[in-house]
Amino acid sequence: MSTLYKLSAFVTIFLGVILSTDAQTPTPAPAPVPCVLRSNTSCDDCLKIVSCLWCEPTKQCSDYPVKNILPPSSICPLNDARWGVCWVNFQILIITMSVLAGVIIISILVCCFCCCKCERIGNKREDAMAERQNRARKDRQKVRRTDMQLRHDEIRQKYGLAKGNPYTRMDDD
Repeated sequence: MSTLYKLSAFVTIFLGVILSTDAQTPTPAPAPVPCVLRSNTSCDDCLKIVSCLWCEPTKQCSDYPVKNILPPSSICPLNDARWGVCWVNFQILIITMSVLAGVIIISILVCCFCCCKCERIGNKREDAMAERQNRARKDRQKVRRTDMQLRHDEIRQKYGLAKGNPYTRMDDD
């Protein structure tokens, strides 16, 4: 009985969610006002739409010419054009963005140069350290080899197996 109750509660909630989502239809967004209709108002009203360009002396609001990177002077001179914010003219905005981009690019290049230089210095240090370790290892090996040779010679002399002059002629006795 409790399973049937749980199942009916689940079905009721599921149908309620489905029906409530169908009942809520989104309202269409109002059509954007063209930039030209915002002319002779204020810069703030014009620039509420991102695609608008405000010309200060003529008080004209126009669509930003997206085919050009910079708006042509026939629409508005750069020092009188406003885009994005009213308190910065387009010319200062371009200069500021160029300087910031240049600083960022130079910073990235300096960081890359420093990283490469530090890596080379680190590699030189590692190479020098490996060379010192190899030299020390070879020196220890040479000392051990001479010690072992001395011990072998002592043992040969002890048991009478010492070699004489290796360049003596072998006699047939």
